[in-house]
Amino acid sequence: MGGVRQTETEGGKADNQGQPQARTVTISIMGKRAQVPEDATIMRAIEHTGQQIIRGAGCREGFCGACGTIYRMPGDYRIHTGLACTTMVKEGMALAQVPYVPMEKAVYDLEALTPDVDTIKRLYPSIFRCVACGTCTKACPQGLQVMDYVQAAKRGDIADLMELSFDCVACGLCALRCPAEIVQHKVGILGKRLYGRYLRKESKELDARLQEVKDRKFDSEYAELMSLGREALSERYYARDSE
Repeated sequence: MGGVRQTETEGGKADNQGQPQARTVTISIMGKRAQVPEDATIMRAIEHTGQQIIRGAGCREGFCGACGTIYRMPGDYRIHTGLACTTMVKEGMALAQVPYVPMEKAVYDLEALTPDVDTIKRLYPSIFRCVACGTCTKACPQGLQVMDYVQAAKRGDIADLMELSFDCVACGLCALRCPAEIVQHKVGILGKRLYGRYLRKESKELDARLQEVKDRKFDSEYAELMSLGREALSERYYARDSE
């Protein structure tokens, strides 16, 4: 095509200059077939086709939970879930993005709540419809024990609820698949807020750091970071000491 002759090489195909070309797979993106690199994430594959992602693409160095995706594989009746930024494409995959999961979330004044089951019951009574089917856990792209933290919420065990839901990024895929229509990730957020406000252990180090922030100790460092360009910020980010 286009006057370019392709020949097979050990690593895949090559053009007439001998440059290797990436292997591709055929997938379906929102009902349209596309050839994309086999080593691409769903997000990269969508961009490879020339489409502009205007929702659910805030991250490039990690994941934020905003790019929920559902997909099927050939010969598999199941609907799979994943995040577009971390799920790799596979031959025959048919996918659709779910950038937002509509749901009702509770509105509350944290200072007026108590860290117990009565608060959970009043704000998210839907959790008591849970039949422990495990669908929410299977849907979680991070492999969190979602059903277990729902059970903790039903017991009023706020500490366990916080611990089990700590790494949740609120993508909403658990709620999307739940037959009882529970909003699990919102319950997890409530649990973390209750724990942080009422049950967390006191930390002298944290209190000292917060006071330093209030005293504007780091204002000059903030100003320096705000003045840096994208390339300088990236260089600073990757050169940092991390645990």
